[in-house]
Amino acid sequence: MPVNSRKVVFLFFSTLLIGSISGAIVGFFLELDVYIGGGFVNMLMGLLWLFGISAAFSLVSQMGFFAYLTLHRFGLGLFKTTKLWNRIQMVVIGFVVFDLIYLRYIAFATEGETILHYSVMPILLLIYGIIIAYFKAKGTNQGAFIPALFFIVVVTTIEWVPALTVNDPKWLWMYFAPLIAANTWQLLILHRLTNQPNKEARA
Repeated sequence: MPVNSRKVVFLFFSTLLIGSISGAIVGFFLELDVYIGGGFVNMLMGLLWLFGISAAFSLVSQMGFFAYLTLHRFGLGLFKTTKLWNRIQMVVIGFVVFDLIYLRYIAFATEGETILHYSVMPILLLIYGIIIAYFKAKGTNQGAFIPALFFIVVVTTIEWVPALTVNDPKWLWMYFAPLIAANTWQLLILHRLTNQPNKEARA
């Protein structure tokens, strides 16, 4: 069933809200002393700023989501079979995880840091992606697992590039929090909005 305009509006604003709140919460606790040390007005203005910038990041997430939906349809049409397209996506996932580890290591590693320091975050992202892809496949069908994993790992990483190139821990997490929250929400809510039946219902 196609998504009507009301569902599109719901998806847009719910994603915007979830991304904004998650980013504001993470940003607030990252610099807790700064926001609570200057009184109530300072804290309020800080929260508004965090909410606004996180909203901008969630908009990036939404653009990435719809871009991937288009790419996915294009990939299915180009490679003819879902099996081949899924294999290509798995290869890209592997390259992205490797690049997140190795390229950031050679670009930013300082004396005393090993490649293990740059492996934790990509591996955690991969594990998180597997968990979310499992729930997506469980809610729809097994064929959704690899596309969901690709979206969480690859698309989130592409959206995260501006913060990755800066390599500032504060901005890494402030950028990442609204992106991953918004991407997860969009991925898990889409089949509910389109009333796509799961495998049990089809059976």
